Amino acid sequence: MKKIILILCSILVSLSLMGCMDKNSTFIEQENNSARVDTNQNASKSLVVYFSRAGENSSVGNIEKGNTEIIAEMIAQETNADLFKIEPVEDYPVTYDECVALAKQEKESNARPEIKGDIDIDKYDVIFVGYPIWWSDMPMPVYTFLEAHQYEGKTIIPFCTHEGSGLANTENYLRNVCKGAEVLNGLAIRGRIAQNEQEKAKEEVENWLKEINIIK
Repeated sequence: MKKIILILCSILVSLSLMGCMDKNSTFIEQENNSARVDTNQNASKSLVVYFSRAGENSSVGNIEKGNTEIIAEMIAQETNADLFKIEPVEDYPVTYDECVALAKQEKESNARPEIKGDIDIDKYDVIFVGYPIWWSDMPMPVYTFLEAHQYEGKTIIPFCTHEGSGLANTENYLRNVCKGAEVLNGLAIRGRIAQNEQEKAKEEVENWLKEINIIK
């Protein structure tokens, strides 16, 4: 009889331990899953906002994807950033000369063309701002977007495509518009390199991101 009681007690103890192990392993698995979800949710604190135009462009002819958009996608890939494209409600002309004339008119009148959609920038600490250089300035739809937001405590990082002007004075323009933000040194890449020499463009992007300590 004593032996039977001892055997029964041993079985009960074993079952109890197995139950604890199952609960503990379930709890550990739940915690690990929770940690993975949290990491994924907080993975991106950077945003790449850009304006880009396809169609007929200087030095590269008629293109399907804008020069600045190519660079924006490279930056987003390297930094795990989200992307937002600034798009005017009224499309710019496809032909180069007509687009240049309209861009000049908008700059001279300090226009703020209406844009499609928006994005909440509050959750982003670092915001890349990209654009082609038009008449030594950012295209006016970029100002439409920028002036709709607040930048206190944020880091703004400009990049542009151009055909000889570099960033022009746009870094200072960004400091004036994005009050309260730190504006880092920007990147200027020729449009023909962005379009036709993408390995070279990618190398320039990577080197620049290392220089400003965004990637290692």
